[in-house]
Amino acid sequence: MGLLNKLFGTSTSSATNKEEKLLPWIPLNDLQQLNYIEKKSVTKTQVIFKHSTRCGISRMVMKQFVDTYSFTEKELDLYYLDLLNYRDVSNEVGYKFQVIHESPQLLVIKNGVVVAHNSHGAINDINLSQFV
Repeated sequence: MGLLNKLFGTSTSSATNKEEKLLPWIPLNDLQQLNYIEKKSVTKTQVIFKHSTRCGISRMVMKQFVDTYSFTEKELDLYYLDLLNYRDVSNEVGYKFQVIHESPQLLVIKNGVVVAHNSHGAINDINLSQFV
């Protein structure tokens, strides 16, 4: 069982360590928030993580993102969009910020425009520190 615990993270100590890391997620669930994000991006970088709760790849990418995320609420605003429950918001993100919908997807917004975006495993290739 030790190998399975290492692979799937079911050991008590491993699960405890993973539960301790909480990101400063802001739920993105209302269309009006997109106008706020656009305006706020003039003074502070805004990041949107579009996530499909039914997709294994999305879950894996989110886990990797969470494990490597090292910014505070003072540096970035980090939005979480459950695109299955808020499909209208997800669609509007694409229209407003001129990006083709993908899932999972990360968008970095500064001065009202997307300055970086990627999807799937390439999400974790975005160097967020260059936008802080």
